[in-house]
Amino acid sequence: MTDAPVLTPIRPGHEFDQKALQRFLQSQASGFDGELEILQFEGGQSNPTFLLKTANGEYVLRKQPPGELLPSAHQVDREYRVMKALESTEVPVPRMIALENEGTVLGTRFYVMEKVEGRVLTDLQLPDLSPADRRAVYLDLATVLAKLHQVTPETQGLGDYGRPGNYYTRQISRWSRQYEASKTESIEAMDQLMAWLPEHMPDTDEARIVHGDYRLGNVMLHPTEPRIVAVLDWELSTLGHPLADLGYLCMDYHSPGYDGQGLGAIEDLAAHGIPSEAEMLAHYCQATGRDGIENWTFYLVYNLFRSAAIIQGVYKRGLDGNAASAQALEYKEVCRSRSELAWSLVEQAR
Repeated sequence: MTDAPVLTPIRPGHEFDQKALQRFLQSQASGFDGELEILQFEGGQSNPTFLLKTANGEYVLRKQPPGELLPSAHQVDREYRVMKALESTEVPVPRMIALENEGTVLGTRFYVMEKVEGRVLTDLQLPDLSPADRRAVYLDLATVLAKLHQVTPETQGLGDYGRPGNYYTRQISRWSRQYEASKTESIEAMDQLMAWLPEHMPDTDEARIVHGDYRLGNVMLHPTEPRIVAVLDWELSTLGHPLADLGYLCMDYHSPGYDGQGLGAIEDLAAHGIPSEAEMLAHYCQATGRDGIENWTFYLVYNLFRSAAIIQGVYKRGLDGNAASAQALEYKEVCRSRSELAWSLVEQAR
C-alpha cells in the first residue's frame, strides 16, 4: 500500500527548460506566480510526471518522455482532453490548467493540472483500513465507474474520441497480434482463447467512455474519508464497451493484483469488509439502471486474455534487453498462468 508518492529530483535524461515552463504557466494559468520547485514522481508511468511547487499552490505536470516516440503512444493530449471534458460531470477528475500541444516549450507535449490532495492505495486488501472503510472504498469504485459510463460522449464533445465499430473485434484482434509477435513458447490456453473470444462477443455496439485501466491503484482517495476524489491515468481511455472496464475491475477477484495478494486470497470477504463480486456487479447495475449482465464470463475472460498478452509483451522486451523495468524477466510464467485461469473460467461456465 502506498499513502504518499515517492518524489525525487528530476532524473537524468528527463531534464527540461524550467524557465520556459515558468513563462508558459505565467501566460496560461490564472494566479500563477513565483519561482518553481520541481520534483519527479517515482513510478512506472510511461509519461513522466512532475510535482510543481510554488509559493501559492502546487500543480502536477505530465509530459511525453524525451526521445523518438511512436505516433500512437504517449498521447498526453488525449488524457488532457478527456479529463477536461469530464470536469463538468459527476466523475471526479483533477482540474486541468493548461495543455501545450506543439512540443515547442519543453521539447515534448505536456499538460498541467491541479494537484489533488489524497491517498493512492495499491494493496487490494487495504490492510490499514477498517472493514467498514474497505467496503465503502470498493462500493465507491463501482459507483464512480457507473458515473463514468453514464456520461454521454457526444454531450461532452467526445463523440469522436474512439473508432466506430465493434470494440471487442478490434481489441481481440489487436491483442492476438501483439501476443503472436511476442510469443516465446507455445501456450495452449492462449490459442484456445484466441479462438473462443471472437465467437462469444456481446452482440452490441454500445459505446461509452472507457478508462482502460480502472483499478484501485489508479484512483485517489480523500485524505481521511473512504471515497474517491480523483480518477487518474487516462492514457488508455477511448470509446468502448463499458463492461470491459467492469470486467477489468472485477478481474482482481480471480487473479493476483498489481501489488500484493489479490482478493481471491481472502477467505472471508464479508468479514474483511470487501464486497463480493456479485455485490459489486449488483451495485454497478443499480447505479447504471442495468437489468443484470448476460455472459459475465466473457468480460472476465477477455480481460485476463488482454492482460496476459500485455504481460507477455513486457517479458519479451525483457528478453530482448529493452524493457522499461528490470522486473520484466520475472513475468516468464504470468502469461501462461493468466491464460490458463481464463480458460478454466470458460470451462466452468460450460
